[in-house]
Amino acid sequence: MSGYIKTFMLMAALTAVFIGAGALVGGGNGAVVALILAAGMNLLAFWNSDRAVLSMTGARLVTEGSAPDYVRMVHRLADRAGLPRPQVYIIDSDQPNAFATGRSPDRAAVAATTGLLRRLTSEEVAGVMAHELAHIRNRDTLIMTITATMAGAVSMLANFAMFFGGRNREGGGILGSLLVMIFAPLAAALVQMAISRGREYEADRIGAEIAGDPMALASALRKIDQIARGIDNRQAEANPALAHLFIINPLHGGARDALFSTHPATENRVAALMQLAEAGVRRSSIPRTGRRGGPWA
Repeated sequence: MSGYIKTFMLMAALTAVFIGAGALVGGGNGAVVALILAAGMNLLAFWNSDRAVLSMTGARLVTEGSAPDYVRMVHRLADRAGLPRPQVYIIDSDQPNAFATGRSPDRAAVAATTGLLRRLTSEEVAGVMAHELAHIRNRDTLIMTITATMAGAVSMLANFAMFFGGRNREGGGILGSLLVMIFAPLAAALVQMAISRGREYEADRIGAEIAGDPMALASALRKIDQIARGIDNRQAEANPALAHLFIINPLHGGARDALFSTHPATENRVAALMQLAEAGVRRSSIPRTGRRGGPWA
């Protein structure tokens, strides 16, 4: 139930930001319109945000027939974690990365990029997907997915203010529009930050337990972080509000562990996983094929 309480608080916070921004742009009428829009978006976000996110990333559903090794690995990990088997997707992007979405474990999906499946070993891929399953088990995915859709809406409102807000006198005119453009995305980023950083450490810990191999996940995080810096994630760059969904920040230029980062520093996450390994977390029983590339896609 705590996950739903957090989700309600998140939606209320983003709704307040949205209404405040609407008031700055259009005064009382703007606040009313923003309230109506926010109510509709909250309802839509709760029921369809996972589909929206998958659509925005261009993810395609795969099965045991089209990606047997990848899908079977996810299924084995889900069985081990005591979770319903999620739908499995692939994103056509050379940047190695992955995310999970869905409002409940019964309606969950995991997605990995072609770059992740091609560039990482099977053990490292297992560690990454176990991390994503940990988000599903913790019910982080509901909060994460709704945040992506609502924060995107706040950013759209800020863009609207840039073009139209200066014409409205009741709402503060140009000054109100400037405040929206500055503070609306900032407020949305603060909400994202509040739910993002701690949950990554927890998902790393539980993911390492599910896969049974903290060092494989640590190795995967290092590789993803290093490679992602030199490769654009076209889908995330077009929709920056999606960035917090991914296991590693897919956007370029974000300072690690800085105030507005949605992800903890990779080296800090690796250090925590190394401590788990030293504590004796059992290694994975997933077959160590050592294969790359072909079997996944």
